[in-house]
Amino acid sequence: MISVVIPAYNETGNINPIAQRVSKVLENLGPYEIIFVDDGSMDGTLGEIKELNAKNKKIKFISFSRNFGHQKALKAGLDHARGDCVISMDADLQHPPELLTKLIEEWRKGYDVVYTVRVDSADTAFIKKLGSRLFYKIINLLSNVNIPLGAADFRLLDKKVVDEVKKFQENWLFIRGIVAWIGFNQTSVEYVVNSRTQGRTKYSASRMLALAIDGITSFSILPLRISIILGLTFSLGSFFYSIYAIYAKVFSKAVIRGWTSILLSVLFLGGIQLISLGVIGEYLGKMFIEIKNRPAYIIKEKDL
Repeated sequence: MISVVIPAYNETGNINPIAQRVSKVLENLGPYEIIFVDDGSMDGTLGEIKELNAKNKKIKFISFSRNFGHQKALKAGLDHARGDCVISMDADLQHPPELLTKLIEEWRKGYDVVYTVRVDSADTAFIKKLGSRLFYKIINLLSNVNIPLGAADFRLLDKKVVDEVKKFQENWLFIRGIVAWIGFNQTSVEYVVNSRTQGRTKYSASRMLALAIDGITSFSILPLRISIILGLTFSLGSFFYSIYAIYAKVFSKAVIRGWTSILLSVLFLGGIQLISLGVIGEYLGKMFIEIKNRPAYIIKEKDL
């Protein structure tokens, strides 16, 4: 059994094409199921999924009570998939369905995780390429996992890997990091990203930044340690500067003057303090939510 999990949020116009293309590929590969996870769409996405479900019982769905986010939609699909392997991909057709054959070939060779690495096309904007590169560089630098540059949520997981991922009950999910962290026998497949044919991307700059913060704070306490190091460094610098100021006042006729230097010092140190408090607040806020033990998502309806 092969399971394909496809999160969808406001993807009217993409549901039918991706269902047709994925079904066409899987028909020759054995028993399969396609699970659409409607992440609280506000357009006709759920209606299109239900129409497909009524015609083909291999196409199943989960519908959230509201928008919980892409990572939680992925998790819901993994939680409910029944396949011996589970493939996750986006609904916007930027992940080519024809690559499923290659992923399954690698899995049948004995790999437990087959992840894809995105190769940007020639018309990909420079800013998008730069942002993506910075995203992975920062996460790998500050967290204790190594995520390959260009790795996407388009991947195949063996059933035993899925069983391990199911054990993660945290609210701030970063599945790319989880898959890299849990190990197993992994390999990669490159693909050229397709242009989006319908709708708009759901990963804006702010969402990418939020995902990066979630990834870093989920797998590392390094930002807290950086705050400590900065605090110690500037405290030590202030101590030596205080000695110099006292010496200059007592033994030198030179007058210590200049509001500019004082103002810059106060503002700079104040900024460092606020950043450090913000880092601490980020961790404390997540701990506050986690100890409430709220569910990561709520299912409104499903047909599995």
